[in-house]
Amino acid sequence: MGQFIEWSDAMSVGIDEIDNQHKLLVGMVNEMHEAIQSRQSAAVVGDILTRLADYTKVHFAAEEGLMRIIDYPGYQSHKAEHEELIRGVLELQQKVAAGKTTIGFELMHFLKSWLTDHIMWSDLQYVECLIDTGAKARITQKSWVGRLRDRLPI
Repeated sequence: MGQFIEWSDAMSVGIDEIDNQHKLLVGMVNEMHEAIQSRQSAAVVGDILTRLADYTKVHFAAEEGLMRIIDYPGYQSHKAEHEELIRGVLELQQKVAAGKTTIGFELMHFLKSWLTDHIMWSDLQYVECLIDTGAKARITQKSWVGRLRDRLPI
């Protein structure tokens, strides 16, 4: 059986650092899906959700920093999309922690749709502007996000 979200070249924004961050997010969504399918405990699924939420904040901060640097005209609306997802995930975390809900397949499909649509639509727009300003697609030295990612138990 394949992954819940299959990474493909169609999801690539063309900048390795951002693609690597997206792959990590996709991996965590896949990990959560697998935990649900194999009927792992709520604590296990909750832990994955916490890691996903924490890394999502780091990733969004990195993207938003890049958008501010290039004075991206769609910054406010893109940031609002990020804030909406973070708000939703935080509410879900609180409900799961309080035992008021479980993470089901409906939520997983929401995360999958949101992540793939956001990458393939919204992120491509700002990355196009980023490349137009001279950003390199491949950089051999790791960014601060890459170094942090190496230290996190993701």
